Amino acid sequence: MTDTILIERNGPVTTLRLNDPATMNAMTPAMANGLHEAIRSEVAGGARALILAGSERAFSTGANLKAAIPAELGTFDAGETLEQDYNPLMHTIRDLEVPLISAVRGAAAGVGASLALSCDLIVAGKDAYFLEAFARIGLVPDGGATWLLTRAVGRVRAMEMMLLAEKIPAPQAHEWGLITRLVENDAVEDTAQALADRLAQGPSHSLALIRKAAWSAADSDFATTLETERSLQKRAGETADFAEGVAAFLEKRPARFHDN
Repeated sequence: MTDTILIERNGPVTTLRLNDPATMNAMTPAMANGLHEAIRSEVAGGARALILAGSERAFSTGANLKAAIPAELGTFDAGETLEQDYNPLMHTIRDLEVPLISAVRGAAAGVGASLALSCDLIVAGKDAYFLEAFARIGLVPDGGATWLLTRAVGRVRAMEMMLLAEKIPAPQAHEWGLITRLVENDAVEDTAQALADRLAQGPSHSLALIRKAAWSAADSDFATTLETERSLQKRAGETADFAEGVAAFLEKRPARFHDN
């Protein structure tokens, strides 16, 4: 595990913190692979919710170009590191069995913005901002940004973000529906923790299936979505979480969900 990814455990919730202050958490292939490993190991170790965080100044300023691009471009393949390092990480995030929350303070730029926006719930401080800066250096958005943005804010606003490469302040991002919660800067991580604690006490199988259904729906037509929901509902109805939820409803008490 790299020291640029810090692991902070709080009961069933794990915070994975990007930690490279010198670059404002600019991502490298090593960081991407370290984060990928940390996500998989924490979920395998029993974490029921994850938080992805950065620092006070920046969630992540995107790819570390000094570390990624050679002095002589020559036959440099700018997409190779996506295929080898970043895309596998994004696939793992999509297929997670537990909820993932991002806690965004300061800059979330480039692939750093993709990481933040790929999470299920996105908490941002009032001074945070999102930036798709790729056009400034002659590249295209990556980390799934074109997919994430067009589905979150629509093609027109996504085009504005990607073509103009201007900062989108967190209040504007919240107005557009790009983020879940807009809070004071010093409340970002406490808010994310409270949401994660709530999710960690929830029906883990149901939450996993909800994630699966939502990601599937984003790429499916209505009829296919109905079929997917029917299939996943069958699976959900066979779990102890469902039995407990029904019992709690009938007994008029809070449900007590546990691993099963």
